[in-house]
Amino acid sequence: MLKNIHRISFPESNNFFLIAGPCIIENEDIPFEIAEKINKISRELEIPYIFKASYKKANRSRLDSFTGIGDKKALDIIKEIGNKYKIPTLTDIHTETEAGIVSEYVDVLQIPAFLCRQTELLVAAAKTGKTINIKKGQFSSADSMKFAVEKIRLSGNDNIMLTERGTTFGYNDLVVDYRNIPVMQKNNVAVVLDCTHSLQQPNQPEGITGGKPELIETIAKAGIAVGVDGIFLETHPKPSIAKSDGANMLHLDNLEDLLIKLMKIRKAL
Repeated sequence: MLKNIHRISFPESNNFFLIAGPCIIENEDIPFEIAEKINKISRELEIPYIFKASYKKANRSRLDSFTGIGDKKALDIIKEIGNKYKIPTLTDIHTETEAGIVSEYVDVLQIPAFLCRQTELLVAAAKTGKTINIKKGQFSSADSMKFAVEKIRLSGNDNIMLTERGTTFGYNDLVVDYRNIPVMQKNNVAVVLDCTHSLQQPNQPEGITGGKPELIETIAKAGIAVGVDGIFLETHPKPSIAKSDGANMLHLDNLEDLLIKLMKIRKAL
């Protein structure tokens, strides 16, 4: 699957691949800082890397939450990052109309977890010919994701990834069921573990999502041990001031050490 992604590095390596970046394009500087550092680390470690950033957030809890700097401006930044560092890029889409527009800027289209059952969205994404990363809904079973995969395949696209990002556990927490990884791999697709969104604490009374970033390493290590194909995480040089999902982000300075630990587990397998 990785071979079909434009500009992917080290597709033949035996490493897991990495999808990482900021939650959202929040200005013109920080995304480049993050991309440059992750790209440098991933090349030194020979880890295939895909830069991730949302160009806008369509599912914030509160009306006054930050949603982006402008669609075109953010998409131009993502495209420039891909060209400057010669790396593939990924962003979310939310409607059928967005699929065709956004596919001109990125290499991978991501279907948000809340939208994983939206047939018209999946079909529109599939028809772009891009690789599609479908996040498993917090409300979905691993078995049920075969239908999302089927919608993409029957629309003529076999470039598919599925991402585990936790399952709703009560009103304000998520839990990762690692059985989901081999179950979803039975669809003959790459399966990714989202190590940061899995640690969200959603639906907080104040309308701002909480999180437990101190457990990112634990979640990631377990995922590699189970045999996940890729690791997804959001990272920032200053998570405390990030404009979206800072409460569950990995500090950028901690990324290299985490990846080295994960590679050692992968090698042991």
